[in-house]
Amino acid sequence: MFNLKGKTVVVTGGGRGIGRGISVAMAAAGANVVCSGRNAAPLEETVAEIEAAGGRAVAVPADITDMATPPLLVARAQEAFGSMDTWVNNAGSAARGDVGALIDIDEGQWDRVVDLNMKSAFFAAQAAARAMRDQGRGSIINITSRSGSHPNPMTGQYGAAKAGVENLTMTMAVEWGHMGIRVNAVAPGVVVTEETSAVLSGDRAQKQIDSVPMGRLGQPHDIASACVYLASDEAEWVSGITIPVNGGSRIAIGHLAYMRRVAKNRGA
Repeated sequence: MFNLKGKTVVVTGGGRGIGRGISVAMAAAGANVVCSGRNAAPLEETVAEIEAAGGRAVAVPADITDMATPPLLVARAQEAFGSMDTWVNNAGSAARGDVGALIDIDEGQWDRVVDLNMKSAFFAAQAAARAMRDQGRGSIINITSRSGSHPNPMTGQYGAAKAGVENLTMTMAVEWGHMGIRVNAVAPGVVVTEETSAVLSGDRAQKQIDSVPMGRLGQPHDIASACVYLASDEAEWVSGITIPVNGGSRIAIGHLAYMRRVAKNRGA
């Protein structure tokens, strides 16, 4: 089961964290992998890890917010491996400089986050779908976030963008299903990566863990396993859904932390 042998997968943001986990897992299931991201070094490290395990992969450094990048990645996948069967929209984040209360953020903070997390995801999916239409099959997987379905204080535009991607996932599944294209999303909870480790430590990390019924934070392989399933033929009748992968967590820690801060300021 979940054999991806002969399939080609494109993973954006494939060099680090969740993206690296997805790339490695796809290759372990037999897929050829095109890893893309802004920085070449982590992409090359991911490719080396895949090749050391006997897999096939290529690194394509590129900025997914550049509208020329998605067609480039499609062409590179077809050139290297002959097809493009699955596209994983993993690239996305919110830089520290874009964090702020909604009443204070400016247009630049809004545009940088929404362009990366929703606009680029849509146009990447569109480019993938055009190639998949010609093949008569394909799977598009959007990595969203629990922030898309929970309040997300101090990065509200990120939550809004991820909510938009989840809605687009459903609509794309409806519009493209007759072409043989499945579109789904995976919404991770808090996952331990290089990025999250930089801001989660000590008491803050423990509060996150305490909110998870399974008693731990996520690892990249937790998200990758769901993606391998959605890329596989076993999921051939699954489309238009968002799978939450969060250890059973239903508590928005950012929401609670913000309300505690509001209460403290009221009492000051």
